Amino acid sequence: MRVPLNEADRWPVTPFVNVGPLRFGMRHGEVVAALGGESPIVWHPGHVAEFDGVTAYYGDSEQLMCVAVDAHHGPQVTLEGLPLVGRVPSELGDLFVRYAESRGVQVQYSQEGYVGAEAFGFVMRTQQADDALLTRPVFVAREWADSVADAQLGFVPQAEWMVRR
Repeated sequence: MRVPLNEADRWPVTPFVNVGPLRFGMRHGEVVAALGGESPIVWHPGHVAEFDGVTAYYGDSEQLMCVAVDAHHGPQVTLEGLPLVGRVPSELGDLFVRYAESRGVQVQYSQEGYVGAEAFGFVMRTQQADDALLTRPVFVAREWADSVADAQLGFVPQAEWMVRR
């Protein structure tokens, strides 16, 4: 299960704008600088950079287009105060659906049952944590929001749909 985070590990998300210090449209060097100069654990130039707790995906223009937050080690990302990382999926799913519906936003479900919303550029994925599943939120830039919860038609990179641990 997740360990308690300090205040510096709490990131607000603004759909289509930013996930904490990461702004959609940043270049890789800007992403590294925003994360305090932390070098990526995995770096495939122009495509993906995996940091401790955060995975950054880049589009054809090599600009940040997608951010996935690790359920185990990532910062706690909040959408208007709603914590999205490392939660029990069924509990967060219900809360998210109520949150979205209260704002007139339609939710979608992936082929595997993950809830998402194009209007927020968000899909809630999961990761295995011992014998439990915890939430791993994925956020996309506006250009990638169409079919965000669809593993076949959406723009969320296929590698992200394969993350299990």
